[in-house]
Amino acid sequence: MNQSSIRQYQESVTVQASAETLYDLVSDITRTGEWSPICTSCWWDDEDSAGRPGAWFTGRNELPQRTWETRSQVVAAERGREFAWVVGGRFVRWGFTLTPADAGTTLTESWEFLPDGMAMFEEKFGEGASTQIADRTQQALDGIPKTLAAIKRIAESIAAHEEVPS
Repeated sequence: MNQSSIRQYQESVTVQASAETLYDLVSDITRTGEWSPICTSCWWDDEDSAGRPGAWFTGRNELPQRTWETRSQVVAAERGREFAWVVGGRFVRWGFTLTPADAGTTLTESWEFLPDGMAMFEEKFGEGASTQIADRTQQALDGIPKTLAAIKRIAESIAAHEEVPS
């Protein structure tokens, strides 16, 4: 894939768990470090608004060459259907959508570099912006399948324990 032209990407996996179980997992941003290859931890900036549209959270990201934090705003929070946020409130949109499937739920993770994000990179990095954008794009392309595989493993483990008769 030519990263210089990719501004959005999504990938899906079918998970043997209910949409509600999956939603409860992916919308608990404090668990992000369990499945993200880059974001090692997240916390709500205001516990009172946690998980609702408009709520802000901070994420800590780590790569071998650098560590940084971002603030993100929840833009969609519909249990069993969608959970999404925008980094910086306007730069990059990440999200999960959940769709019923024969064998459980189809979980789709999506990523989109928004126009304000492109402009911010151009302002911050000047001539190096295209390289920085390509790096972030590659991280998303590499990270999404890893994230989905980890969420599938965790969710199916949770679902298996929920189905055990008492």
